[in-house]
Amino acid sequence: MDHADIWRGIDALAEHHRLTASGLARRAGLDATIFNKSKRRSPDGRPRWPSTESLTRVLNAVGAGLDDFAALLEPRPLKTAPLLGLVQAGADGFFDAAGFPLNQGWEDVEFPGHLLGEGLYALEISGESMLPAYRPGDQIIVSPQQAIHLGDRVVARTVAGEVMAKVLGRRSRQEIELCSINDQHPPRVFRPKELAWMARIMWVSQ
Repeated sequence: MDHADIWRGIDALAEHHRLTASGLARRAGLDATIFNKSKRRSPDGRPRWPSTESLTRVLNAVGAGLDDFAALLEPRPLKTAPLLGLVQAGADGFFDAAGFPLNQGWEDVEFPGHLLGEGLYALEISGESMLPAYRPGDQIIVSPQQAIHLGDRVVARTVAGEVMAKVLGRRSRQEIELCSINDQHPPRVFRPKELAWMARIMWVSQ
């Protein structure tokens, strides 16, 4: 990627999330003018690059990764995945024991073709525990196949049937801590046997 590609990607990322470049900067906790077009070159015409830190912060703020950023620059064919509401996903009959979707009661939604893996599905966010990254009505693409690491954003289903989007904060043989991005919602701690499955969030459509 060259200088123009990076700035084009930032503009595309903002547009994808229905924001201006200034709004994207503010969501990431940055100076609202940091992405202004007037700041993309120095007074003598030399290109100015966004810092790695600022790019990382805006990607984290909207729940995107570098692959998503690259996909905005080089659009690929869309795929379809089954879609279900997050609350509805707590009912029986939509998933198998490993967290893969069953083929009944789902709608379809399109998502970027660069996301690979078997069993991908989409859930529509409800609630405010993942604000500002995920808002009610956003659709997340979830993979039951991808490995999960500390700090990953995940969907978890309890044995009792509660389904939630969280961040994996801590995991041991005794406890699994699931955190919210919204600090008004405290972490949830479960014994491993209380969770039916966890799956990694790969992408969000806003």
